[in-house]
Amino acid sequence: YCYEKLWNRAYNYRLNKTSLRDKAGLSNSTLARLSKNKTVSMEVLARLCECLECDIGDIVEYKKDGEKNELC
Repeated sequence: YCYEKLWNRAYNYRLNKTSLRDKAGLSNSTLARLSKNKTVSMEVLARLCECLECDIGDIVEYKKDGEKNELC
């Protein structure tokens, strides 16, 4: 998984990670999982989509292990 799109979208909304966490009602551990490109629940993704007014494809990208780029 790669959440680079999430961070770019949050930046466009002028939200840093802490502000995004608070606005979406995320825990510190969930924010850490997102920061490390680890899996999170669909509920978390739905809250982020609602917060950032977007669809899941706008904030997360699935990449096979061999397709990782320098950001993910």
